[in-house]
Amino acid sequence: MMQNVYTVAQVNSYIKNMFTQDFMLQSIAVKGEVSNCKYHSSGHIYFTLKDEKGTIACVMFAGNRGGLAFRMTEGQQVVVNGAIDVYERDGRYQLYAKEIKQDGAGALYERFERLKTELSERGMFAKEYKRPIPKYISRLGVVTAQTGAAVRDIIQIASRRNPYVQIILYPAIVQGDMAAQSIVNGIRAMEAQGVDTIIVGRGGGSIEDLWAFNEEAVAQAIFDCSIPIISAIGHETDTTIADFVADLRAPTPSAAAELAVYDVRQLQDRLKEYAYTMQHLCRNCVARYRGSAENYRMRLKYLSPSNRIREKRTYCLNLEESLLNCMTQKLSDKRHQLALYIEQMKGLSPLEKLNQGYAYAADSQGRTVYRIEQVKPEDELQVYVKDGVIRTKVMDRQSLTW
Repeated sequence: MMQNVYTVAQVNSYIKNMFTQDFMLQSIAVKGEVSNCKYHSSGHIYFTLKDEKGTIACVMFAGNRGGLAFRMTEGQQVVVNGAIDVYERDGRYQLYAKEIKQDGAGALYERFERLKTELSERGMFAKEYKRPIPKYISRLGVVTAQTGAAVRDIIQIASRRNPYVQIILYPAIVQGDMAAQSIVNGIRAMEAQGVDTIIVGRGGGSIEDLWAFNEEAVAQAIFDCSIPIISAIGHETDTTIADFVADLRAPTPSAAAELAVYDVRQLQDRLKEYAYTMQHLCRNCVARYRGSAENYRMRLKYLSPSNRIREKRTYCLNLEESLLNCMTQKLSDKRHQLALYIEQMKGLSPLEKLNQGYAYAADSQGRTVYRIEQVKPEDELQVYVKDGVIRTKVMDRQSLTW
């Protein structure tokens, strides 16, 4: 009896048909841990789903990525919805994922992401609606558990920074089914009290412990509150919907107290600096105005009638003195010039020559005789000497050769 022989392709095709005809395998949900997750450049996602007893290869094609609301990482617990089919070429079956959800805490995370997206689209996270936190407050409202590290830290730090600030505590339930409504009531109560700033928060915990602050009712109460709200929920790495809606997020309750309450010691130091600066500015201002007043006084003194009269009188005295000096100098110059003229005239005067023993002759008409041709014998001459005149006649003429 001859046994039938089949090709590999025929066997793979037969197995694929068996998988295709199994209705349960065409729509199945499989739970497990993500392993060997790879995001391909084509957009496809390849990963392995495993539990303590086995593994199964999985793939999510790029066209089905809309069914994934988070980024898969190693070790996540997920529930994969899809179909199990055979890849004929390799003869290998795998789970073709159409939708992937996180299991347990992952489901809460999905819910968190959906609400976050919805509230963001409604504009509840927009910066335009954020109210500024008052710098100096007198009344601080705190919505948190009555006991625990959070309230102790807030009270301790706020009291240390400014002991004059009144702290009003609303003992809210911050965990469990009744927590969301309790937090909402606390916010409304603090708003009715008219406090300056509200701190809403609690200590750290798991996502389940902090879930009350991810409820839409709490987010809406924070958004609707007319008083600035600081969220202080969990540790620095914890993020809730309330943090996005609040006017300011603090990483911890202690940090929230520091952000809400201004350190009075810094204020006092700053006031001292302001006082010193003001005194310095006032002294400079007084000195400046004093100098300006002195300038005005000098100008007024200069422009006053009595000062103008004194100036004119002084000016006249100066002119008089200058005139006298000029006259004296002029007379001195003229005296000196006259002396020079006198000396010049003395040098030219005949009398000076006569005094030296000389004489000169003049004819009868008074003309000086200085050549023999001017006279002839028997002419009368007048000879002038030092002490008088001698009358004489010419007896003879004689030429001299020098």
